[in-house]
This record gives sequence, structure tokens and C-alpha cells, in this order.
Amino acid sequence: MARPEKFWDRMAARYARQPVADEAVYQRKLEMTRSCLRPDMELLEIGCGTGSTAIVHAPHVRHILATDISANMLAIAREKAQSEGIENISFQCAAIDSLQIENASIDAVLALSILHLLPDWRTALASVYDMLRPGGLLVSSTACIGDMGLLMRMLPPVMKVLPMVPAVQAFTAAELKSALEEVGFELEQSWQPGRDQAVFIVARKQAQQQ
Repeated sequence: MARPEKFWDRMAARYARQPVADEAVYQRKLEMTRSCLRPDMELLEIGCGTGSTAIVHAPHVRHILATDISANMLAIAREKAQSEGIENISFQCAAIDSLQIENASIDAVLALSILHLLPDWRTALASVYDMLRPGGLLVSSTACIGDMGLLMRMLPPVMKVLPMVPAVQAFTAAELKSALEEVGFELEQSWQPGRDQAVFIVARKQAQQQ
């Protein structure tokens, strides 16, 4: 079975050089995310990659813990943050299931282009819910491959048999939204710019436990 951290370590330099696929869509997602942020927030990003999004949002929150499974990705992220004089981001090499974070200690979680790469994404959503304070936010952008065209839907089973490529999960947007609600989230925003593009969701943990 492929070790995803090794794959992303190999891809890190190439990934850092790639331009954003759709700059207008990316900027709108940044704007929608910023509208949810406050200067006193403690924010967690899972799957931060080379840190670009964390760096953009850093001026709008108190602190960001940016995590990724790839040490090479994080090395690039640290260099970028240092070069831009960003001091309120802490980087940690860890998967979500190995993070040592107290329950109800985080104000917002970013999960951007990551949920479909997690074998147990439903458990990850439950973990995120536990980490968030009451009223806290999950902001996600997720490729819901189950809704995409035939070629994209064929990708996950093909990738499962490739020895050097990590698995990809093929769930639909309806399945993702249902899983969020089952955990306890309330959906506040959902936006998809096109059929084969990622679904952007803002979901809130209940302010008061039932």
C-alpha cells in the first residue's frame, strides 16, 4: 500500500511551482473564508500543503496551527512564512488522527482539498467537530468525485492498484453534507462553481450542546 506522506514528499517541489488552477475561484474562496474569521481566533488547518492559504489568512486571526503529513511540504511552507515575515503560524508534521488537540479548543478548522484524500474521512469530520469550540466553524473545499464525470469516477479504483499513488475517496456532495449533519454540524454555506469542481462548504458546530 502506498504511503501518502512519501508521495507528497516527492511531489512537494513540483506542487509548489504549480499555478492555481482557477485564480478567480480561489480568490472567491479566500474572500468567503475571510468573512468568517476574527482577530481573536485560534485556527487549525489540516493538509496545509506548502502553506499558501494559511499565510493569506494569518493576518486575520490570532494564531494558525498548520499541519500536513509531508515534511517536505512543510519545509517549503516554513520558508514562505519566514520570507513574508509571518510569525503567528505554527507548522506541525502530523495526520489528523495523531494531533494532540484538546476538545473544544479551536475556533475554526480549514480542510481544503483534503477530505477526499482521507481513507476515514467520516471519522476525521467527527474529530474536527470535537476539536471545535461550540459555535466553531469548519471551512472545507472538497472534490466530490462521486458527482463528477465518468473518467473522474474511474480514478479512485485505478489509483487503488497503483503502488506509488495514495488512495482517493469517491463520495458525493450529498454524502458529504449528510455526514456533516450526522456529526452535528449545521451547514451555513455551500458553493460549487462547476460540476467537476470542488464543493466549498462552511459548517458550524452547534453553539449549545443538546
